[in-house]
Parts: sequence; structure tokens; C-alpha cells
Amino acid sequence: MGIGKEMVDYYSYEGELIGSMEKKKMHEKMRNEYFKKGKVSVRHKHVRLILMTSKGRVILQKRSKWKGDNPGMWDKTIGGHVTSGDSYDLTMLKECAEELGIPATIVSNEEFKNAVAVTDLQVLGVLTPLTNLDNYQSTRGITDKEKWIEPHMTQFYIGYYDGHIKFIDKEACGIQIFDIDELKDDLKKYPKTFTEDMKYIVKKFKHLIKPAPKKVEHVLND
Repeated sequence: MGIGKEMVDYYSYEGELIGSMEKKKMHEKMRNEYFKKGKVSVRHKHVRLILMTSKGRVILQKRSKWKGDNPGMWDKTIGGHVTSGDSYDLTMLKECAEELGIPATIVSNEEFKNAVAVTDLQVLGVLTPLTNLDNYQSTRGITDKEKWIEPHMTQFYIGYYDGHIKFIDKEACGIQIFDIDELKDDLKKYPKTFTEDMKYIVKKFKHLIKPAPKKVEHVLND
């Protein structure tokens, strides 16, 4: 995300801000601590998005084979670290624009259905926040023997978008669109091709993966 060094804030398990560090160095520190002690003592903030078409089909990205963690696996539509000083919402909008070239807006849960119904989803993605987990455990790694668990303070989002997607920062190497039944079936048949994040998201939010609400026309009586 962005150009140059990306700084992220890191926190204690009690939620206290400890400091900030360049993201690559933060990952190296956390990974080394996990393999040395079996756990990581700090956390940082993260966003995760599951994006659907208006027909309720899930848009997944295939992680580049050059990624250090979970290379070549099917993953959530977008995920990203919260840059030092940024909010969850701002990070989500930045990730949409910078990772897959998606213009988007974020609305409240109460406004989500109406916003989706009146928006041209070919032009603009409409998102809403879901659960915020202050100790989400994300499984990372290249092989089963090299896996480690990265703790996050994570805000999940869900949304709809029908427009064009383009890869900008080369973190993804492809996309695939699944309906929920296809996705659940493939998760059972080919579990090693999906990230643990994706398995968690389907389990937690599958009831929300459905076609977009349609605009209701109001008829005025004379």
C-alpha cells in the first residue's frame, strides 16, 4: 500500500499504544518472536473486506506467488494494515483504491441496504463495517511447518461492487467469483488452496453473502 516505507502502530494486549515501526520490520519482529516463544506479544491494526457482486457472488483474490505469507492461495477480496495515524475506514478506502483500483464509500449498517439499492454499483462500491475483533489470530506462512500466527486488531467489512477491477500493486495475481454454495463446496474439497482468513470469514459471515437489495419504488396515491 502506497510508496516507500509504510509505518504501522503496534499495541500491547491491553490495547496500549507502544510505538510505530516500518511494516516489514514489524512483521520480521513478530515472526521471529512467534518461532522463538510460540506467541507474539504485540498487535497491530488491520482491515479485511469481503466484496460481492450485486448477484451475491463473492470476489476472491489469488495471492501472488511472490508473497511471503500464504503465496498462491485464494483469499478475501482485500486485506491491509492500518498505517500509523489512519482510521480503519480510511485504510479500507485506501486499500480499495490502491490494491484493486476500486472506488468505494463506507456507510453505516443502518444505511447500507438503502445505499446499495440506490447506487450504480458499476461505478461505486458500497461497504459497511462488520465485527471488530481486538485479538484476531491470523494464520500465516508458506508451508505447514513454517506457519505462524499473527495477532491483529481487525475491522471486518462487507460490500457490493459490479465495476472493473485492476491490479495495481501486484499483491494479487488473479480473481475468481464464487457463489456461496460453490465457495463452501470448494472449501471442503480443496481446503489447502484457501487461506485460514477466508475459512473464518465464510464461517462467520456466510449469512450475509446474498444478492444486493433492490430499490423499492414508492407509489403515491392520488
